[in-house]
Amino acid sequence: MRILITGGTGQVGTHLREEATKCGWDAVAPGRDELDLMNLQDPKALDLAGIDGVINAAAFTGVDAAESEEAAARQLNAVAPGILAEACARAGVPLVHYSTDYVFDGSSKDPYTEESQTSPLGVYGATKLDGEKAVASAGGTHAILRLSWVFSAQGRNFVKTMLRLAAAHGGVRVVDDQYGRPTPAWSAAIAGLQVFEALLVEPEKAGIYHFSGDKTVTWAEFAKEIFEAAGLKIPVTPIPTSDFPTPASRPAFSVMDCAKIHEVFGIPMADWRKELQLVIKELGPVEEWTS
Repeated sequence: MRILITGGTGQVGTHLREEATKCGWDAVAPGRDELDLMNLQDPKALDLAGIDGVINAAAFTGVDAAESEEAAARQLNAVAPGILAEACARAGVPLVHYSTDYVFDGSSKDPYTEESQTSPLGVYGATKLDGEKAVASAGGTHAILRLSWVFSAQGRNFVKTMLRLAAAHGGVRVVDDQYGRPTPAWSAAIAGLQVFEALLVEPEKAGIYHFSGDKTVTWAEFAKEIFEAAGLKIPVTPIPTSDFPTPASRPAFSVMDCAKIHEVFGIPMADWRKELQLVIKELGPVEEWTS
């Protein structure tokens, strides 16, 4: 099995490479000098000879930065996924593409299903939604996995931000009126590989799927869980979103219903608190990865 992994150095991509290799697969994860998604415009320029499929974990994930860098966000989140999907369709191989809970506006009182109305609040969510549409319209075998609040020991994420702020200030003020479900990047990678493998033999299972952790929390509650897992007694001051203005609006409620992925593929929701312990152990002392 030979798969192409884009975004192979990111949070999910790192685990995709590692876990695919453990499965005995040949995981091809080209760097930007080999495959520059920021300048990818023609599916014919993408040679998938000898590739059994593609998993796209590349994305412009800066929610606030996307507001001022819309062209870059659109290229990476919408244009490139469409080109990848067209190339996969031409080659007759499946594509697994990661998306986000930020395609929703947060006005629902119930967890969002795959059929729920999308209405992104900002450029990031809008470009990710356009990417979903581009992937689907390419006509090939594909699965779109929407994730939420991803964390890991790699890259930039809320867990590392909280630990860094706590070390620097001894206390944090965190938004307490936005609700979601944290998703461990490792679990997201495993889910992506399972879905990919299933599509190889059951292409009729193509479609959109939600995947996340199991427990719903606010960002402030998540912060408390992080400090507890790290054995730190750090005061967390809950604040409303209005006290923490940002360039991009966030959904107040982005909890996703993950029943479909379990019903179709047998993939359960992730135990994010258990994996949080593993991530914190992997990170080690804050001063070792912030110096």
